Amino acid sequence: MITPAFILALIVGYFIVLVGISYFTGKEDNNTVFFTANRNAPWYLVAFGMVGASLSGVTFISVPGWIENTQFHYFQVVLGYMFGYFVVAYVLLPVYYKHKLISIYEYLATRLGPNSHKAGAFFFFVSRVLGAAFRLFLVAIVMQQFIFDAWSVPFELTVMLSILLIWIYTYKGGIKTIVWTDTLQTAMMLLAVFLSITYINQALDWSFFEFLNSTEFEAYNSIWVTDSFLDRSHVLKSFIGGAFITICMTGLDQDMMQKNLSCRNLKDAQKNMLVFSVVLVIVTGLFMLLGALLFIYAKREGIAIPLMDGAPKTDLLFPEIALNSSLGLGVAITFILGLIAAAYSSADSALTSLTTSFCVDFLSLEKRAEAEQKRLRKKTHIGMSVLLVLVVILFKHVLDRNVIDGLLTVAGYTYGPLLGLFAFGIFTSYNIKDKWVWAVVLLSVILTSILGNIEASALGGYQIGYELLPLNGLFTFLGLVLIRRK
Repeated sequence: MITPAFILALIVGYFIVLVGISYFTGKEDNNTVFFTANRNAPWYLVAFGMVGASLSGVTFISVPGWIENTQFHYFQVVLGYMFGYFVVAYVLLPVYYKHKLISIYEYLATRLGPNSHKAGAFFFFVSRVLGAAFRLFLVAIVMQQFIFDAWSVPFELTVMLSILLIWIYTYKGGIKTIVWTDTLQTAMMLLAVFLSITYINQALDWSFFEFLNSTEFEAYNSIWVTDSFLDRSHVLKSFIGGAFITICMTGLDQDMMQKNLSCRNLKDAQKNMLVFSVVLVIVTGLFMLLGALLFIYAKREGIAIPLMDGAPKTDLLFPEIALNSSLGLGVAITFILGLIAAAYSSADSALTSLTTSFCVDFLSLEKRAEAEQKRLRKKTHIGMSVLLVLVVILFKHVLDRNVIDGLLTVAGYTYGPLLGLFAFGIFTSYNIKDKWVWAVVLLSVILTSILGNIEASALGGYQIGYELLPLNGLFTFLGLVLIRRK
């Protein structure tokens, strides 16, 4: 029988494994190892581990839970992701390696000026805190509902314990530890989705191909939205939005780029990015197939969508079926291990990248004495952990939509200025009046926010979707053109 104590025992066992990896990878407790892994990480390990960090708990739970309402329309966005990864590999990575960066926002200081540097780092900071909190929130509510509610443990304590565990195994080795722990965590996530698909098909008395050819699957397998360009999910809008989401949330994000910059050289980093992009598309497709299976199985077995705060929450369907249905111990164990892996694989790297960016971009760590550098890095690491705890708890009281949709919508506001700043720096030769940068980026966010809240009826039925991100970047770019030096 799956009990809260059994689930907690699995979590503790998994955590012990992560601490063991941390022990061996964190013996060199210095800033170079923490920030760059001595630029000696094997590219294939980085690529495999990045799959888990990119998927996170959002893909693990929220993508399957999204299938009933949106079918496979999200796959249009995923195909856009792949195109975006090619841009990252052949446009952005050469710039980062050429300048031998620790924080990618240092490029903005060299190219545009100190205010541009701080603005870029600030928007990354906001983006990553919100993104990591989205992901942690989703996993925390699952752990709360299926483990800690049975013991009357408050949600706030669940969040604090989760982030404390992540802090413990990352505080010494940083990115070097994460390259190895993310590899393990990606393997656990993939094992979970493969076994879940297998076990549910067996329970439905189907082979995998019989499932794909079933009439029940036809109710969920619509991919392309081509009827009207006004539709929020139109294929062209989704593809373009997906490409820009990848360029920003991977290529302009210290979290993801810190892993790439730990590779030995540019060629290895590009191989990592291309292999990772193909694997990620395939794996996301599998999660969507799993979502269809979950809804088919729930209807056959009469399983209701779980409630959260009195309202149905499709994000909780996968854990409900895995832990409370008759599928057996195998599905439950693989789900729990996959969920834990999803929680830690994104949060650990977010915590490390936030620490790195704050130390390099805001504290100018390289200008301080070596002993002080290490002390400040450790204090910052603790401070970032506390900040994530507070934001995750806040989300419990304000979040009212599917988590992945919320995550991608927020990205449109916070990553747009980064897109405009880097595009201007890379694709033009102009210098700017750097002191005006803050006015430009803040005005860009305000304009984007106004545009994003216009009712579709006021735009002739046009529904604004993920294209908010490139529009935000365009506003920033045009603003920088206006403040260029003559």
